[in-house]
Amino acid sequence: MTGLNWERAAILYARIALGAAFLSGIASRFGLYGKDVGYGNFGNFLKYTAEVNAFMPASTIPFLGWSATLAEFLLGLALILGIWPPWVALASAYLLALFGLAMTISLGIKSPLDYSVFSASAAAVLLAIHKPGRTT
Repeated sequence: MTGLNWERAAILYARIALGAAFLSGIASRFGLYGKDVGYGNFGNFLKYTAEVNAFMPASTIPFLGWSATLAEFLLGLALILGIWPPWVALASAYLLALFGLAMTISLGIKSPLDYSVFSASAAAVLLAIHKPGRTT
């Protein structure tokens, strides 16, 4: 196939999709989609953070919620902008895997599978190990 570089397009698609997903989650927790859409506000997001991290002391929930928000913002922005691609992708994979593990512990395996958390983590791993122009 001539013209379009499918490998490069696929990598860009994965980077933007993962980055947009992180940023969309943040928009939801700050009510940017509306008060009745998604989390609707940060308080509701913290309630969900407490559900997902039911094994953690209640006093850690605000820290976990704000830490996740900061990490998702920085990783989402860096993914979209293409800053340090392998390192940002690896950090994204790690964050998503931790989130999936916490969901599994607190809510069961169905929840992270339904929300494709492990799929997104796996896609981030593929982004992290991608070497442009390499043939397999």
